[in-house]
Amino acid sequence: MDYRRVALTDPEVVPLLTGLRQEYEARYGNGAGDSVLDVDATEFDAPTGAFVVLLDEGTTVAGGGIRRIDDTTVEVKRMWTNPDYRRQGHAMRTLRELAGLARQLGYHTVRLETGHAQPEALALYRGLGFSHIDSYGPYDHAQAFEFGLDDLTSTPRH
Repeated sequence: MDYRRVALTDPEVVPLLTGLRQEYEARYGNGAGDSVLDVDATEFDAPTGAFVVLLDEGTTVAGGGIRRIDDTTVEVKRMWTNPDYRRQGHAMRTLRELAGLARQLGYHTVRLETGHAQPEALALYRGLGFSHIDSYGPYDHAQAFEFGLDDLTSTPRH
């Protein structure tokens, strides 16, 4: 299995966005899955952003994207792992892949938000050394995290 850099509108991303939308609906209800559509797809395009998927013989296993916040900071968005492939380290690998791309693009900080109903994500970010920061996005009760790429010799720790 290898990562492939794709556009958010590519067919390999459809299962990811569909699964993410279903996940948000199941965990948060009230149309929360619609938030999957709240970012313009071009925000993940080069040269300021990127989107990757991990494929296993045509099956979308995991993926996510980075989009520019400012000259030094990117935000991780749309990170998801196929339920059939969970608890195998794919989310951690995806974060490492995205952090590596962020570094290649010249960014120094990775930032993200996740919801209170995603304890697995909260544990992952804390376990990888992300620092808790004030929420910065439009989501009620979101938990925000940040990771400084300049502080490391590798991305993010395990």
